[in-house]
Amino acid sequence: MNMPGPLEILVILIVVLLLFGAKRLPEIGRALGEGIREFKKSIKGSDDEKK
Repeated sequence: MNMPGPLEILVILIVVLLLFGAKRLPEIGRALGEGIREFKKSIKGSDDEKK
């Protein structure tokens, strides 16, 4: 399975914009970033405990 090209990414972004609206996108991005940050922090914390 290939990675999506620029046209497919553009279509996905337009669909997401239509589903959630322009005002909710920054909130969704912020929440996603915080979740990824917490996940990375928990992984690093578990590695430090093993040492």
